Amino acid sequence: MKEKKEISSTQKALNLWAVILIIWAIYRTYFKLPEWFDEFIAKPLVFVLPVLVYIRTVEKKEILSSLLIDRNFKSFIKDFFISFGVGLILFLTALVSIYLRFNKVGLFGNFPNFNTFGLIVLTALATGITEEILSRGFVLKRLYEESKNAYSSTFFASILFFFLHVPILFANNRISGSMLLMFMATDLLLSMVTGLIMIQRKSLTVPILIHAFYNVVVALSFI
Repeated sequence: MKEKKEISSTQKALNLWAVILIIWAIYRTYFKLPEWFDEFIAKPLVFVLPVLVYIRTVEKKEILSSLLIDRNFKSFIKDFFISFGVGLILFLTALVSIYLRFNKVGLFGNFPNFNTFGLIVLTALATGITEEILSRGFVLKRLYEESKNAYSSTFFASILFFFLHVPILFANNRISGSMLLMFMATDLLLSMVTGLIMIQRKSLTVPILIHAFYNVVVALSFI
């Protein structure tokens, strides 16, 4: 009688990711709740809580270090400026894209007031935190630890990151046609860039902040 092959720690992590994806797809399909509920309540419960429980109960590790969350203030400042530089590149790229498409320079229809802009920033940061904890701090870190190959692990993690966004992209009535293809390609590219930076910096701070900067630009584009 053949012995059962033991499931690797990476496979266990991917199994958890698959369960999270199924739950998230069901939620996005059957529940149409406000964006603030999705970002501040649903995603922390669906994306982050299972990961934290898994790290503590299955891996039996310290949570912050297991997610590459750096508590060093000097490192945070450096990561912030790196993220700001990448965010500025994303902003300029958006301006060029709009100019080529509409033959005019502009990104925002009507810039929001202070309260609305503050909510946009907080929502973007919340999204960056929850999605990056799951996709980069949890999944990519474990793929890289097993393969030791930054490019293959980042590519595979980016594909998983894309699948995580499929329910969101196809449920948004404002995104269709060429814009849908653009967002799909941007998601993959952004994921690759942030993944490689995380591996190089050994910190989740940069992916979170870049993700937040990107989401702010996207949100302002739809105003």
